[in-house]
Amino acid sequence: MRCETNEMSSEINRLLKQFKLPDIHDRYDEEVQAAVENNIGHREFLYKILKVEEQGKMDRLRIRNIKNAHFEGQKTIEEFDFNFSKKINKTEVIDLFTLSFMDKKENIVFIGPPGLGKSHLSEAIGMKACEKGKSVLFVNAIDLMDELYGAIHLGTLKQKFVKLSKVNLLIIDDIGYLKMDKEKESIFFQLIRQRYEKSSLIVTTNLPFNQWDEIFTSELAATAVLDRLLHHSHIISITGDSHRVNRYFEEA
Repeated sequence: MRCETNEMSSEINRLLKQFKLPDIHDRYDEEVQAAVENNIGHREFLYKILKVEEQGKMDRLRIRNIKNAHFEGQKTIEEFDFNFSKKINKTEVIDLFTLSFMDKKENIVFIGPPGLGKSHLSEAIGMKACEKGKSVLFVNAIDLMDELYGAIHLGTLKQKFVKLSKVNLLIIDDIGYLKMDKEKESIFFQLIRQRYEKSSLIVTTNLPFNQWDEIFTSELAATAVLDRLLHHSHIISITGDSHRVNRYFEEA
């Protein structure tokens, strides 16, 4: 009888590996023992071990998504000091962390002077999206445009756009420091148009919208981009003194 039990256990382990159920494999004996000790029925036992596997897969997906997002840090909403800024709609910001804007294929634009936490908030929302199993890419605007511009000469621009289209949430940081020529402007417009009403985008900028013609070659080009970017968008304005500048003077 003992031999039969050992053979069955070996066969169960083999099947769990074959069907790629690593978390059940690791926890199987433990869960069986708990089921025996607590007189758990077959249906409840099956439910419990399936939940073990589900949680394991979600944990691995979260870790993979965070790695692939290329965050500069791993910021959270709990670390953000809402009392520091003179003006920010806290209720609206907190609501963004439900990620309902992603379900609706909406965008977010954080706008305000440097050092007030625009990147922090966008990264924290990105972290929340990763935890919920969404793919995220956090990228500096200049780096993104340099990469896409370089892809033209390598003949890989189409592949780059295909790859970006598969990202659930694209975060473009510091767009206000861009200065585009006609070619880069065309690439950026294609990127915005590709995601329009299909997937969400977060943009941070220090420039008011009426100064976006400084980024693009003309007011007409700026308007064409803003028209699509802002059509379904949450605009979060932040004003106040820079965290980084204040910290510099405190340390000095």
